[in-house]
Amino acid sequence: MRKLVYYVAVTLDGFIAAEDGTFDGFVFEGDHMAGINAVYPDTLPTQFREALGLQDAPNPNFDTVLMGRNTYEVPGGLPSPYAHLRQFVVSTQVTGTPPDVEVINADVAGRVAALKQEDGLDIWLCGGGKLAAALLPQIDRLLLKIHPVVFGRGIPLFDGEAGITKFERTNGQLFESGVSFMTYERA
Repeated sequence: MRKLVYYVAVTLDGFIAAEDGTFDGFVFEGDHMAGINAVYPDTLPTQFREALGLQDAPNPNFDTVLMGRNTYEVPGGLPSPYAHLRQFVVSTQVTGTPPDVEVINADVAGRVAALKQEDGLDIWLCGGGKLAAALLPQIDRLLLKIHPVVFGRGIPLFDGEAGITKFERTNGQLFESGVSFMTYERA
C-alpha cells in the first residue's frame, strides 16, 4: 500500500509559513539544498527541475502530490506546479485548473484512502497545515526539513485539532547550513 507522506519545511517553532503564507524566511542556500534535492528531486516544482536539467529524472519517491488551496495558490505560483506528478488540490473554492490538476472538494479522507490503495509510488502531502491536521490519521510518514529560524507566528505544521499521534524518528541528517532533515514513521 502507498504511504501518505507529509514532506515540508518547518521552523524551529513549528511553522511552515509566515502568517501571510510566505516562506522566504527559510534557508535557501547551503549544503542541504543539494543533499535533499539529490534524494527528493520529485519534490521540486517542474520549472525548477527543468532549470536544473532534471526534467527527465525519474521520480524515486512520489508520483502524486496533494496540496491545500493556499499551497496551490501561493503568490507567484504556477497553474500546474508539479506537472511531473499527478496533482490534486483540496478546495471548495479553486476552479479553472488545468486538466492535469484535479480538485477534490468533498470526502477528502475517502479520496486519500482510495489513492493509498492504488498502485504506484507514495503520495506527497505538500501542505498546508489545515489539510495536514485533517489528514493526520492517514499520514504514515513525516519528512521534516527543520530550518534554524524562528517565525514567532505563522501557519503551524498542523493547523487545527489534530489529536495526539505518535511517530518514531527513523532517520536524521544534519547539514552545515544548520538545516536538519528528519524522518518519522507512524508509531
